[in-house]
Amino acid sequence: MSGRPEVLWPLFGDLTSLDGVGPKTAANLEHIGIEKPRDVLFTLPHSGVDRRRRGSILDVVAPAVVTVEVEVIGHTPNRQRGRPYRVTVQDNQTTFQIVFFHARGDYLNKVLPIGARRVVSGKIELFDGVGQMVHPDHILPIEDGEDIPAFEPVYPLTSGVTQKVMWRATRSAMGLGPDLDEWIDPSQIAKEEWPSWKDAVTIAHNPQSTTDLSPFDTARQRLAYDEFLAHQITLALARAQVRKSKGLANKGTGALQGKVLKSLPYSPTNAQSRAIAEITADMAGDHRMNRLLQGDVGAGKTLVALMALLNAVEAGGQGVMMAPTEILARQHLEGLQPLVAAAGVRLELLTGRDKSAARREKLAALASGEIQILVGTHAVFQKDVEFHDLRLAIIDEQHRFGVAQRMELGAKGRAVDVLVMTATPIPRSLALAQYGDMDVSILDEKPPGRTPVKTALISTERMDDVVARLHAAVAEGRQAYWVCPLVEESEVSDMTAAEERFKRLRAALGDDKVGLVHGQMPPADKDAAMAKFVAGETAVLVATTVIEVGVNVPNASIMVIERAENFGLAQLHQLRGRVGRGSAASTCLLMYQPPLTEGGKRRLEILRETEDGFRISEEDLAMRGAGDMIGTAQSGLPRFRIADLERQTGLMQTAQSDARKLLNDDPTLTSARGKAARHLLWLMEQDKAIRLISVG
Repeated sequence: MSGRPEVLWPLFGDLTSLDGVGPKTAANLEHIGIEKPRDVLFTLPHSGVDRRRRGSILDVVAPAVVTVEVEVIGHTPNRQRGRPYRVTVQDNQTTFQIVFFHARGDYLNKVLPIGARRVVSGKIELFDGVGQMVHPDHILPIEDGEDIPAFEPVYPLTSGVTQKVMWRATRSAMGLGPDLDEWIDPSQIAKEEWPSWKDAVTIAHNPQSTTDLSPFDTARQRLAYDEFLAHQITLALARAQVRKSKGLANKGTGALQGKVLKSLPYSPTNAQSRAIAEITADMAGDHRMNRLLQGDVGAGKTLVALMALLNAVEAGGQGVMMAPTEILARQHLEGLQPLVAAAGVRLELLTGRDKSAARREKLAALASGEIQILVGTHAVFQKDVEFHDLRLAIIDEQHRFGVAQRMELGAKGRAVDVLVMTATPIPRSLALAQYGDMDVSILDEKPPGRTPVKTALISTERMDDVVARLHAAVAEGRQAYWVCPLVEESEVSDMTAAEERFKRLRAALGDDKVGLVHGQMPPADKDAAMAKFVAGETAVLVATTVIEVGVNVPNASIMVIERAENFGLAQLHQLRGRVGRGSAASTCLLMYQPPLTEGGKRRLEILRETEDGFRISEEDLAMRGAGDMIGTAQSGLPRFRIADLERQTGLMQTAQSDARKLLNDDPTLTSARGKAARHLLWLMEQDKAIRLISVG
């Protein structure tokens, strides 16, 4: 698989090889990410103009685009500068005027000589009952009239590039598109009645009507599927790479798990039991586990994670759980400790803050295998940390590990099973795009005993009422979070807003009752403020969004979010999940500044209606689009030119199973379809995948 196949070279050549594209146009096209003929092919028209030939301008309802044959009757030149130049013409029913600004008479006499017949196409408007067409898009001699397409595609443009240039460039690029062997499963092609790749490109660039522009048009669907398939083959190759590395068969006895389950006051939900079974089966297999555990706020991921860790211990090894921050690592420790007590397993925390003597003691216990489960931050992967026999790594993914980092973790030289946990419910299509290389377990039920959170919307104009209600609640011994507004994009102004609110709440509730945490504080101060709140020494914690993930204070039953309309849906859902963890009825107050925008109102109403994180994430995707939702820059999400993640989820699912099946049947991509798939990978610039095949 040394280099790009020769048949694709023309598509990866210079833009100036295209008809009508000079260096200047090429430079302009690069501004919208079009750098080679291939990109021109993948830039599809987004709308179209009906330019079917009519008998007269009276056949359309103005204002509208019309194409008619006319005879030139007379010229009315512009007598003063800045006045228009008018040419009177007649179609088969009426006369109308073609209007030009800043035009030269000698040029117009050449293009529209009196008595000549021409085909003109442009937008017709009525002024005092007289039809006017200002600057027609096309003026052609009768014999060239056929050059105007009946339905003209309209392309996304950038400055300095006209529709005519795009029209010529796309026609020219289509000429370079080779006939390629089919890489899609033949049964899929037959079922969907999809055209071949080359035909699909031709059809998509020559729409005959508006319906041909819909993402559900067969040619466009096929091209979208090609993008999804290339992406999923890349992920499937990464997955195969992981599976190729032999794993250890970690078969637990179930003894420790049984002890913990017996000590619980409740039994696991069906979703938890299912996830535990999937993970245990994976770990027992002889290839490495690479699984994603996706759960909603409060769906009980901790218990599932613990069962996986105990499985590793039962099999005679060790397990590690990594969290992105020290606060979260401590919380995992606190969540696991009481559960582990029943199993009699040694569990320790390792962070960058452990002092030398204590650290040496822990490292020795880890290397000898006395510590069976380790919880920590990334510090657990520093050079001097040696495990006796590490079998399982759990990554609590608040900071989005990409495919590359996941593979690195596996490359630590140990065939460890990997479980990635995420607390953000992700819509199916995004989960497939982002974690398509993994197998997925979903926790979509809440354990019993969690009280539903009552969500109310309240205007910031009623701030005094809210503070008064808070005063009463604090007097009853309840605890509350107060989340400050997101200011612009700067942490410093967020901090100022938080400090301001902190001062005012202290004045209203009493100095010792209110704590503060924000992103600019030294970690030790942040931890101290959190610890006081956890211990119940402060009743209200004023915070910027640093608390959105993982903080667990069962006694906190009130969440006030100021200027909630500025937060994203997923973020609001995470914040609300910080309350409702104890037995007390909980409330979440979404404070907004009127007037609300349509979008802001819709977001807050969705939160009032539902606590289902998966439904909320689907709505979020529909409202914001995929790129915004996870910030494309760090999301590792591919940028698709044609495919639409929001509307074509089904295609992404099919592409995933198709890609996995293809690699299962033909791991080295050497069959006829496999070779065609290599062409697809080159065409879609999946260099990562190509490297994986050549390595394999």
